[in-house]
Amino acid sequence: MAMRVSIMESHGGSKRPSPSRVRVSVRLRPYMEKDEDKTCVRGLDSQSLEIVNWRNQLETMQYQFDAFYGDKATQREIYTGSVYAILPHLLVGQNASVFAYGPTGAGKTHTMLGNPNQPGIIPRAVRDLLQMTRGTNGQPEEENWSYAITMSYVEIYQEKVMDLLEPKNKDLPIREDKDHNILIPGVTQKTINTFSDFDEHFIPASQNRTVACTKLNDRSSRSHAVLLIKVQKNQQVSPFRQLTGKLYLIDLAGSEDNRRTGNQGIRLKESGAINSSLFTLSKVVDALNQGLPRIPYRDSKLTRLLQDSLGGSAHSVMIANIAPEQKYYFDTLTALNFAAKSKQIINKPFSQETTQAPVLPTLKRHRDDVESSAPSRHLKKNRKDSTEESPNTSKDCTDSKNLQLASLDPAVVERLLKLDKILTEKAKMENPLLNTPKRERMALMKKWEESQMEIERLKEKQKELEEKALAAESRVEKSGGSPFELSDSSVNESAFRAPLRNRTTSTAKAKKVLRVLPLQGENLGDFTAEGERTGLGLNQNAKEEGIPVVEKKTRKAHAGRENEPSWEINVRGDLLQKGREKILNLLNNGSVKELKSLQKIGDKKAKLIVGWREVNGPYTSVEDLAAMEGMTAKQVASFIKANILSIAAS
Repeated sequence: MAMRVSIMESHGGSKRPSPSRVRVSVRLRPYMEKDEDKTCVRGLDSQSLEIVNWRNQLETMQYQFDAFYGDKATQREIYTGSVYAILPHLLVGQNASVFAYGPTGAGKTHTMLGNPNQPGIIPRAVRDLLQMTRGTNGQPEEENWSYAITMSYVEIYQEKVMDLLEPKNKDLPIREDKDHNILIPGVTQKTINTFSDFDEHFIPASQNRTVACTKLNDRSSRSHAVLLIKVQKNQQVSPFRQLTGKLYLIDLAGSEDNRRTGNQGIRLKESGAINSSLFTLSKVVDALNQGLPRIPYRDSKLTRLLQDSLGGSAHSVMIANIAPEQKYYFDTLTALNFAAKSKQIINKPFSQETTQAPVLPTLKRHRDDVESSAPSRHLKKNRKDSTEESPNTSKDCTDSKNLQLASLDPAVVERLLKLDKILTEKAKMENPLLNTPKRERMALMKKWEESQMEIERLKEKQKELEEKALAAESRVEKSGGSPFELSDSSVNESAFRAPLRNRTTSTAKAKKVLRVLPLQGENLGDFTAEGERTGLGLNQNAKEEGIPVVEKKTRKAHAGRENEPSWEINVRGDLLQKGREKILNLLNNGSVKELKSLQKIGDKKAKLIVGWREVNGPYTSVEDLAAMEGMTAKQVASFIKANILSIAAS
């Protein structure tokens, strides 16, 4: 069992979180114009510079940063002076980031990538990181620790995250996990063991980045590029700690003045997306410096990805690239002002590690999980018996909970962990419910108990109906005559299922005594041209004697018929059996459309019948409909009567 903990510590080992300010360095690009007299930036020392007012050459504005590198500075000086110091933080599970900022054409990509003769920050950082994890002889310098390094490379192009290692992965999402770490689900990760492995993946991926020619730059970056190096440090002995550090190396696209770059069409759209994301970046910096309650990280994919670097949990280094030419005056002034605001941001780096849990309560957990999967009545009984048989069980389990892995021999700990895994898997195989969360298990058990109670209730109701049917049949046998010598207040119209649209009954004769005779032979009535039934089951003598024929009934009259003898005795036995067989055949083999042809069956009930049949198998009798949800025993009886009479009449 693993437990995730957050350990806040500085690189020096302090247990309290140590705030870390964003370190800002400024690099001045060499002068590239023929007329070298018109410069707007001058370096004062290794940390300060001044910019000359373009309107008044005698007026200057001074800035001071963590480091200033003039136009003669080399790639090595910039790397060793500003970047190398943050790499050891990765080995203790902390994050770090380096990003280049500045206007287009100021040398950001050259600072990050460099060339074969003067490698930039990215290749130098990866090479040194591999050496730190492998040691001088190719093995980790720390005993009982192993390292794994992976890389991911993406670009943010027009507010879409593109995977440069796998160009098919486009518009990837940016997420935040429960520990507030920023991640990109679905991004390609490549394992690198040597610098050759890194070159093999990085060089082709760099060619996938979007670049274009503008009036200010022959190879202008049209996207923000982010290289993620993930260092995972694993302890090989107890307590098996795992430390994970991430290094973000970011080459930002430069802000552009479209009047000078000459952008049109797609280039103009790209420039708008770049400037918009950089403007959001400046809003984030302003919000952090002002201490606002809401930081607009989510307003842009770029700021969302830089959330750890600005006000987050990373050791951050910003390298502001500026140009010395007079025509870059406003771009340079904007970059210096942004850099000055960025150095006020405070981050709070901390280490996150995953380690083994210090306790091993396997046996108790196995027993409790097995018991909790049974119904509650058996659970209470088992717990009671367990308490009577072994009163000291609870005390023993409490003692085993306090067992510390650190106090045991590493070989013993490893064997206990394997045993723990075997017992857990065995418990899940014996009881599949253990694979579900506890709340879901309790809900399933409650539903199972309710279904058992419903089944018992339906069985009792069925038994009552059978007793009523037997009592009615016995009363008919004792009377020896027709059971339908009724008054008008108790007439049951269910025997006459066919609709009576055009037929009317005189209300003046409502109080006369009615006599309904049972069905005799094949005399099941005639049908009119409209399909209405006339004289169904009535003796012609009753008509001749002036006794009114029952045409229709009210709900009140139907309610009075509940305790009357069963209607089935009035239908011939062969017709009754034939009707039941036909209905049962339709229930087991009929489609939804065929089931809707039955009386009292609509679209909803037809679908319920088919669904019940697929789950529980074929119906053994028509009365099985009462077990289906949405059909009561009373409704089933009415359904059987209506359909058998309808089948007999056809």
